[in-house]
Amino acid sequence: MNGEPRSGAAVGERWSRTDARAKVRGEFRYAAEQPVRPCLDVAVHRSTRPHARIESVDTASALAMDGVVAVVTGADLYALLGDRMMTGPAFSDQPCLAVDKVRYVGEPVAAVIAHGVAIARAAAGAIEVSYADLPGVHDVDEATLGQSFVHEELRPSAVFGDLKHLRGKRDTNVNYEFNLRHGDPGTAEGTTVSAEFWAPPTHHVPIELPYAAAWCEGDRLEILATTQTPSYVRQSLADLLGLPLNHVRVRTAPLGGSFGAKMYDRLEPLIAALAWTQRKPVRMTATREESFLLTTRHGAAVTGSMTAGDDGRITAVTADIRYDTGAYADVGPRITAKSGMVASGPYKADNVRIRSRCVYTNKPSAGPFRGFGVPQVTWAHESLVDELARELGEDPAEFRRRNLLRDGDVSPVGTAMHSADFVGCLDAVTEAIGWNTPLTRQEGRLLRGRGVAVGVKAVLTPTISNATLQLNQDGSATLLISTVDMGQGSDTIMAQIAAEVLCLGEGRVRVVGADTDVTPYDTITAGSRSTYHTGNAVRLAAESMRDKLIELAARHFGVAATDLKLTGDGLVSAQTQETVSIPDLLHAHFGARGTTLTTEAEFATSWQPYDPETGRSPQVTEHWFAGAAAVQLTVDTATGRVHVEHLAVAGDVGRAINPALVEQQLSGAAIMGLGHALFDQLVFDEGQIVNGTLLDYQLPSIKDMPDRLTPIIVESPHRTGPFGAKGVGETTIIPLAPAIANAVRDATGVRLTRLPLTPERILTAITEQERA
Repeated sequence: MNGEPRSGAAVGERWSRTDARAKVRGEFRYAAEQPVRPCLDVAVHRSTRPHARIESVDTASALAMDGVVAVVTGADLYALLGDRMMTGPAFSDQPCLAVDKVRYVGEPVAAVIAHGVAIARAAAGAIEVSYADLPGVHDVDEATLGQSFVHEELRPSAVFGDLKHLRGKRDTNVNYEFNLRHGDPGTAEGTTVSAEFWAPPTHHVPIELPYAAAWCEGDRLEILATTQTPSYVRQSLADLLGLPLNHVRVRTAPLGGSFGAKMYDRLEPLIAALAWTQRKPVRMTATREESFLLTTRHGAAVTGSMTAGDDGRITAVTADIRYDTGAYADVGPRITAKSGMVASGPYKADNVRIRSRCVYTNKPSAGPFRGFGVPQVTWAHESLVDELARELGEDPAEFRRRNLLRDGDVSPVGTAMHSADFVGCLDAVTEAIGWNTPLTRQEGRLLRGRGVAVGVKAVLTPTISNATLQLNQDGSATLLISTVDMGQGSDTIMAQIAAEVLCLGEGRVRVVGADTDVTPYDTITAGSRSTYHTGNAVRLAAESMRDKLIELAARHFGVAATDLKLTGDGLVSAQTQETVSIPDLLHAHFGARGTTLTTEAEFATSWQPYDPETGRSPQVTEHWFAGAAAVQLTVDTATGRVHVEHLAVAGDVGRAINPALVEQQLSGAAIMGLGHALFDQLVFDEGQIVNGTLLDYQLPSIKDMPDRLTPIIVESPHRTGPFGAKGVGETTIIPLAPAIANAVRDATGVRLTRLPLTPERILTAITEQERA
């Protein structure tokens, strides 16, 4: 449809969020506030050991407490469900309650079902477990040496078929490895910089806590949960309980944030297993402290190098990446590959060697997080390219501009670039902060600097989205999709796409919340894929509806379909100059009020698997994300504190369906990235989270915000995007941390390679530099 005349006036407009009024007035109901049948409460007893055999579980005291209905152990569930209770998208490695042994501090060992949360939690605390300790695997690099193993063997799931060759592999903590080979970095001559980088695990901290409620309706299971993957959860629970898909109903509500924390399996397997095996309605809301244990962002160690010739062209890039996936793989193998293939950055390079590994350790499982592992490798390559430019005596922005991939260039992974305007993003952010204007370098104890970074990411490919559209006789429409709105505004975006095709006004399209009994299949709400994938399905369904209306109007007027055009006023005949409104047309056709026309559409993408020898593919992604960040900041040499004076971020979104929401996404990702740069980190001591509460886990406050934040929309329309659009939600978190670090380097002369850039680290580095 790109290139054709626009039908309506919805795309490109700053429509208000469809849920804005209800949220502002406090009338909006999240999942835990939705009406469900009365439920018993669930609490879990959690492991106090990082790695140990379970010798016994004493539940007598818990069972004796008033109000306790049942206590269930992992052994109990295994006796009923067998290996089906082992879930996970990449590997079937995670039981909903530990069986035989525990693999991280905080792993659920037993579940209490009781009348009331307080009783359930008290009873969970009364359970006593006897352990036989096993050697812990705490460091990601030590884990690769294989002196102790988190899992006895690898058990690939049915979800990712490309992992099946790993079935039965034993004596390893490396569950997946991706290698990219292009040219030979050993032959490259010129100036080389290298360093060891560390990005720590972090927590998502969505405001809404994870929640799940489940109950039986005859021979069916119903579950209401805070999930951004309802279609996946339905399949997972059907496999877990041995049920047909139509015997499992998964509902959700718009989420109060997620950022990846509510993807795949979280509370749902345990709550479903308890409801089904005990035949009791149950529910559980994780506490804030428990949410720290459900999933984290991957900690990542990167050993990297970058070489440039005398002409200032990048000739070689290498990276050895080790992702700490914790006790269970979750989607770690996908993160390992998807980030590994862009670990050389958005640059032309003829010689690339990337080794990316996903490694088990005895820590809480790491999973998807905004950026899908790419911010961790961008932290490395954008620090290296900056240092290389400085080593060559070049301006860091100009050095990047010379080496950036352009439209049509083939990336090191083998896929051509399209609708990825890196240069446009770089130019936009550097111009915004006045990159080439004079800078007052020092004011008393404050040192001032500027930094820039560019990021690239692939979209999740291949995936499938479906949409069903009902056009009501009164000219309003109802859209059924399984994309979950979690604050990104997808309900508003999808309504605008449908409204654009059908020439409907603001508020005339309603999006139905995800319900697997009602809304059609969608692979996942993640990876900034929804605007492109679901948006295309919605566009196709709306175009099919437009065609139906034109056919009805052709019969109504007695003219050819080619004579008709859909406008905001209705169907217009060029031959007769007559117009009929949608309500009148449908009423005339059906002879009744309140009728509906229905259409549906599917949109799927495809890819070509990586070459097993080189890791390259001519079609590894449906589209690319391009973004950049530039910052001006000061460093207080007395305290080490960083103060951001101006932060500019830009993202190539293809086409902004709703510019206001795009700007909010660019800003939100940037602020989260600022947290990762300066504050966020999970601290572990022998597998135990030290700062797993919001009293101890430091997040940026309003006083840590930049004095000025400038989000910039770059539009390089994608040839197959809905009206040229693609996603945006992760774009500006990717380059944010290295942009901050590069500005600190510019201000102080210190190159920091470990995140976050705490005052202590900055002061220590300045002191060491002065001594040297």
